Amino acid sequence: MEERIISPIEREEDTFEKSLRPQFFSEYIGQDKVKNELGIYIQAAKQREESLDHVLLYGPPGLGKTTMAMVIANEMQVNVRTTSGPAIEKPGDLVAILNELDPGDVLFIDEIHRLPKVVEEMLYSAMEDFYIDIMVGQGTSAHPVHFPLPPFTLVGATTRAGMLSAPLRDRFGIISHMEYYTEADLQEIICRSAAIFSTEIVEEGALEIARRSRGTPRIANRLLKRVRDFAQVEGDGVINRQLADRALLLLQVDHAGLDYVDQKLIKTMIELYNGGPVGLSTLSVNIGEEQETVEDMYEPYLIQKGFLKRTQRGRMVTRLSYEHFNYPYVGE
Repeated sequence: MEERIISPIEREEDTFEKSLRPQFFSEYIGQDKVKNELGIYIQAAKQREESLDHVLLYGPPGLGKTTMAMVIANEMQVNVRTTSGPAIEKPGDLVAILNELDPGDVLFIDEIHRLPKVVEEMLYSAMEDFYIDIMVGQGTSAHPVHFPLPPFTLVGATTRAGMLSAPLRDRFGIISHMEYYTEADLQEIICRSAAIFSTEIVEEGALEIARRSRGTPRIANRLLKRVRDFAQVEGDGVINRQLADRALLLLQVDHAGLDYVDQKLIKTMIELYNGGPVGLSTLSVNIGEEQETVEDMYEPYLIQKGFLKRTQRGRMVTRLSYEHFNYPYVGE
C-alpha cells in the first residue's frame, strides 16, 4: 500500500524534523500540562542535586515524546542516550548502554513496551536501586557480579501503555499522557517551522494546514513541507488559505484531515456493512493493513473526532461519518 502522507509514524523524509525540534520548555509549543508538571519536578530535582525520577511518556505516535525526552535532558543540563525497545535484544546490550551513562544522565527508550522480558527484568534493579547483577563465566564456574550504576533517569516512551507490565510501570515515578494538539498550537508550530524553512505563510494558511494535521505536529510539518512545494511552483511562494486548501485536496487530505485510507475505511463500513458493527479483522482486510496498525494508527483519531466508535460487538461509524460523506443516516 502507498505510504500515507498523514501517517504519524516517523519516516526517512522526516529527518528535517530534527532541525525543528525545540530545545527547552520555553520553545516547546503545546502539551502545557505535561510541561508544567515536569518543570516543577525538574526544578525540585536540581535544587536537591539529584537525578530526576524516571519518566514514562505515553500517547499516540507523532506527538513529540522523543522531543520531550531531549528537552528534559537539556533542562536537567545532562547528556541523553537514545535507543528503542526492539534494539535491546539481550541483557548484554542493556549492560553496554548503562555502562556509558554518567551520573544524572537521561536514558531514553522508545517503544519501551517492546523490550524483551529478560531485558525488562534486568532493568528493574537498575531503575530502583541503580545496580545490575550479571552472570560471568559458564557452567560450574558461572557466578553473579554485582555491578553498581550511577544515578540516572530513564525516560520511556510508548504508544501502548496497556502493554507495559505492572512491575515496569510501577517503577516510573512520573507518568505523563501526551495528548493530541489543538489547532491553535499546531498553527503556531506551523508558523514557527515556516520561519525556519524561510517560507512565507499567512495565519489563515497555517490554520488550514493545522485543521488537517490530525492533532499531530509531525503530520503538520510534513504537510507544510508539501504545501511549500505547491506555493513555490504554482503560486508566488506565499502559503495562503486558498493555496493550502488546493494543495491538500490534491494530496487527498480532506477538510477533516481524513485521507484516502480513512475514507475507504468509513465508506466500506457504511456501504458494505450498514455502518457496523464490524470486526477489527474484517476492517484490516478491507484496507490491507495489519490489525495492530488499524488499532494503533487509524482508529484513535477517528474515534477522538467522533467518526468511529468501539462497541463490544465491533466497530461502528457514527452519524458524523454519514454526514461527512453525504450518506443518508439510517440510525442504529
